[in-house]
Amino acid sequence: MAGTETHRFKQWQLSTTLGIDGLNLVKDASITQIGDEEVLVEMHAASLNFLDLFVARGGQPGTLKQMPNPGLVPGCDGCGIIKAVGAAVKKFATGDRVVTHLIGRIPDDAKDDFTSLRSSLGIGTNGTLTQYGIFHESNIVHAPRSLSFDQAATLPCSGLTAYNALFGLGGRQIQENQWVLVQGTGGVSVAALQIAVAVGAHVVATTSSAEKAVKLEGLGAKHVLNYRDTPEWGLPARALTPGQAGFDHVVDIGGEATLGESVKAVKTDGVVSTIGLLGGPTDRQVPMMAVLHNACTVRGLVAGTRQQMRDFVAFVDEKGMKPTLDDMVFGIEDARKAYWRQGRQQHFSKVVIKLHD
Repeated sequence: MAGTETHRFKQWQLSTTLGIDGLNLVKDASITQIGDEEVLVEMHAASLNFLDLFVARGGQPGTLKQMPNPGLVPGCDGCGIIKAVGAAVKKFATGDRVVTHLIGRIPDDAKDDFTSLRSSLGIGTNGTLTQYGIFHESNIVHAPRSLSFDQAATLPCSGLTAYNALFGLGGRQIQENQWVLVQGTGGVSVAALQIAVAVGAHVVATTSSAEKAVKLEGLGAKHVLNYRDTPEWGLPARALTPGQAGFDHVVDIGGEATLGESVKAVKTDGVVSTIGLLGGPTDRQVPMMAVLHNACTVRGLVAGTRQQMRDFVAFVDEKGMKPTLDDMVFGIEDARKAYWRQGRQQHFSKVVIKLHD
């Protein structure tokens, strides 16, 4: 075991999974030692995902079974500085800036699914809403050199999911001048927009808010459709592409509620990456046989591999991509307010919580 000084610090713990009010701020948490394959990280920022709300509410996305774990530190996204390393840690050193990675103790190229989420940060093991955290070395990667703590804290879950959606299918990676459709203004969608723009692709986005539409256009979206005004937006979106041929990539975040429109919008031999559950349940039949009409690929994915995370970090530095943050940034004592903002979908892109002043 590698010893560390005793730290007294603030962290959030999840006492129940009955809702956001189950979050409990502990002001005198402590750490006294770390294991041989672990690192102690001084956490500077965390960001929230829809998954974090599911956990707080005891939700079950897919096959995820929320296990009772009173005292769990929630949160899977974060960035900080390593303060100590275990005796067997070789790839990291004190002083390294790192970001978290969702699933640890699996090979670098192992793909995640909902079942593996049971062992992820903030669900099966302690997460990022803490001023100091102990993580297995496989749960971190080096952070981008070009980003602040706040910006880097947005990469691990939603950012990586967007990167996987656009780059993760072999032989079908996004290319310059292709057309990409993103849905809404949450973390995955905005990250996908920014990644696509950085590559030189053309992006069409959907939203229900005129104010958010302006922000999407400011980030490089060529067109924005209001899905409240046009609930069947698949064909109108397709009409915006050259020759009305459709989109090379559709990043679908609504699941059953949006997949039908996504399939209408995608081009022949295009790719629909379905990655979210934000649309909730629907009475409409999901038209899976409609994929034959466009002979497209519908691909489900959860986050991304550790190697993809490293590739994404390199991409961010190479392209100079600056992840977009919500207008409201919260301090550690206001984390519950951050959850409420995320839950009410009042945010744009990523809600960030500063863990140190």
